[in-house]
Amino acid sequence: MVELIATAESINQAKLLIDADVDTLYIGEATFGLRLPANFSPEEIKEICHIAHAKHKKVCVAMNAIIHNDRVKLIPGYFDFLQEAGADYVTIGDPGIIHLLNKHEVSIPYVYDPHTMVTSAKQVNFWAKRGAKGAVLARELTYEELISISEHADVPVEVLVYGATCIHHSKRPLVTNYFSYTNEKSKNQEHLFISEPKKPETHYSIYEDMNGTHIFDTNDINLLPHLKKLVDAGISKWKLDGIYTQGRAFVEVAKQFVQAKQALLDKGWSDELKEKLNLKVKEHHPSERTLGEGFFLKNPNDVQ
Repeated sequence: MVELIATAESINQAKLLIDADVDTLYIGEATFGLRLPANFSPEEIKEICHIAHAKHKKVCVAMNAIIHNDRVKLIPGYFDFLQEAGADYVTIGDPGIIHLLNKHEVSIPYVYDPHTMVTSAKQVNFWAKRGAKGAVLARELTYEELISISEHADVPVEVLVYGATCIHHSKRPLVTNYFSYTNEKSKNQEHLFISEPKKPETHYSIYEDMNGTHIFDTNDINLLPHLKKLVDAGISKWKLDGIYTQGRAFVEVAKQFVQAKQALLDKGWSDELKEKLNLKVKEHHPSERTLGEGFFLKNPNDVQ
């Protein structure tokens, strides 16, 4: 069974995504989670869990931040809150947080998510033996590599099927440092990007928050034309990330993936439907951002 996971930026958008038949909402707060479209309060997380469960949907809460000592002391209390709120599972990338989850006998399942680190079935299975119910795969993997991992993994693996791909994360405030060095006034970070000096066509989105600086690939991912390959490979957790596709536009994108998922499960998939849905995704994708397949179609030997 395919699980379609989508980020949410507000309670209203969460409701719309549930109505669109997304399976799981991915939310959290910046103290514990990385690169979230919104920083939800505990009260909002509780409300979203209630709304989702009323429609028999799930909520995953991000706890995949790079945790330093100043935040470690907050973790046990946050686990208590999430159990009370009814979170269905969490994503964690820090082994220290996994240790605390086990030490405090937290009943919430976890999915292992160390960002760009999971590139083999051996690593997936290492964490599966230590309680992980799934793993988030690195974004820069080819289809050939994804097949191999899925075939040998003991738990389900998640791939990004739509959204921005983070290619660099530093805990340092690099954007602030840049504007301080150049004596320029800091600008709206929503539209900041950097380019390679010899490749002016590159457009790496960049922003800074309490977790540091995040840089994203020039192209956002869109694997809708290749979803059948994921089904054939047995990859059943599909992630939609709306950090740069906001409001109703992201909901409309999600609807296309929901329809594609259903058609694939019902054996109603066709080239005509694929083209129709893909055009809709492009229509609602931000015009200033480009789409691509990432590493999906590359030969592993050609990746440098």
